[in-house]
Amino acid sequence: MDKLLTFQNEKLLRQALTHRSYVNEHPEEGEHNERLEFLGDAILNFLSGEYLYKSHPDKGEDELTRRRSALVDEKQLAKFAIEVGLDFRMRLGQGAIRDGGFQNPNLLSSTFEAVIGAYYLDNKCNIEAVRDIVKLLFSSVPENIVISRSNVDSKNRFQEWVQSSGNTNPPKYVTNQIGGQSHTPVFESDVFEVVNGLEIWRGRGQGRNKKDAEKAAAEDALAKL
Repeated sequence: MDKLLTFQNEKLLRQALTHRSYVNEHPEEGEHNERLEFLGDAILNFLSGEYLYKSHPDKGEDELTRRRSALVDEKQLAKFAIEVGLDFRMRLGQGAIRDGGFQNPNLLSSTFEAVIGAYYLDNKCNIEAVRDIVKLLFSSVPENIVISRSNVDSKNRFQEWVQSSGNTNPPKYVTNQIGGQSHTPVFESDVFEVVNGLEIWRGRGQGRNKKDAEKAAAEDALAKL
């Protein structure tokens, strides 16, 4: 693993690397990494927003939002996971391994989020330690790649459509797992426009994780509109 991600609590790191599929086969291992993934996702969203706010003082809210989505999307987080050496250190069940789990962008990105959450806790909730790590990673992403990805983010484009009519309420996504295995889940998302407290259904989509399902729902909504 990258020397920058040095843990004092090896048990915490072990949990961050442990996928649900591994715990299903080894119940004695205890907790898997999904709670840490939740924490890491929140931290990355905050730090990516802060990073872009400071590094692009000339950009407005919509552009910054698109760029943030590009920096923390599944594909980019999976690349970060490989850069810091998480790929073959993930603890996966045999089924996930047979299905190519060590190269699965969904598993890689989720593990990266979990490790970031664990690193934050390992540093006694000191956000500065995490900021130093992710700033290096964010700054390593070429500008042209960020722009390319930000231009095609369907969730942002749908939000812009909603705001174009003067509606300041963000779209509402309702997302649930509808099938699949623990290492290959299938999620379905419905997106609603919220007008004067009323939820108007606009689209539906599916994906291998919540983010992809929400993007698919936004694309469906845009196609209908």
